[in-house]
Amino acid sequence: MSETLTNLIGWCSTLILLLTVSSQVYEQWRTRSVRGVSHWLFTGQLAASTGFVIYSVLQGDWVFVASNVMLLVTALVGQVLFLRNRRQSSNSE
Repeated sequence: MSETLTNLIGWCSTLILLLTVSSQVYEQWRTRSVRGVSHWLFTGQLAASTGFVIYSVLQGDWVFVASNVMLLVTALVGQVLFLRNRRQSSNSE
């Protein structure tokens, strides 16, 4: 398989995963609710993305490095929104 095709598969997969996680982050931002969202979603994503960034750097796979850095940032934003929304929800009760 050519390197171009391999990279294309990697970038397409990244886009799909980013859209999936980003849609959850956007929904939390839009609704300011944590209903139906497990805090383990973003905690797990943060841990996995950090590990994958380190692994990707060690492997020299720059598509994977960039992909996982973007996922790490998305998970971090999601975690911040989750914590903010949960705090606001418990304050209003």
